[in-house]
Amino acid sequence: MRLKRFRAILCIALLAAAAPWAHAADTSGRKLYKWVDEHGETHYGDRIPPEYASQEQHIVNSLGIETSRIEAQRTPEQLAAEEQKKLEAEQAAMRDRNLLNTYGSVAEIERLRDQRLALVADQIKVKGQFLEILNGQLEKLRTSSMRFKPYSSDPKAPPMTDQVAEDLVRTRNDIHTQEDNLLQKRREESTMHKQFDSDIMRFKELKGIH
Repeated sequence: MRLKRFRAILCIALLAAAAPWAHAADTSGRKLYKWVDEHGETHYGDRIPPEYASQEQHIVNSLGIETSRIEAQRTPEQLAAEEQKKLEAEQAAMRDRNLLNTYGSVAEIERLRDQRLALVADQIKVKGQFLEILNGQLEKLRTSSMRFKPYSSDPKAPPMTDQVAEDLVRTRNDIHTQEDNLLQKRREESTMHKQFDSDIMRFKELKGIH
């Protein structure tokens, strides 16, 4: 650390001695730059090498005192991350405003939560009942299909009719569709519950309610 500092001071001294303008940097408009290379070494000069032009730059006077700084150029990834962070902050601020403009108390949020959850719960109940009916129909169709080949052990059993085969396929497909719908509704219920819990917590924070 002492060696690096000595080198930096020596560099400034040499530049100042080699360039008479350095003692009048403030009035001449000339600048002395400081930068760090890939090995962590600090350098000084009246211009920055091209390979270091994109990194953070420090402008110093003839005494080695930093007078200004130029931030490093941001990569596309950094710019995208900053933009995303800015967008998220704006969206969060908008949600806060909507929350305060929509509700006057925690009780109002809880009342709306209970109403919407009750509605989803009713939809889940109906879909569950319909799924039970479909499963009952499928069981009857399976029982009926046992009278036909290839399920029947009776060598004289007739081949399964196209209608029975179509009914089996259609009922299975309907069951899969209803199972997916039921799973989606249960996920919606869980997401809604979490969202309202989050809204209530944030509303309390904004209102200073403990």
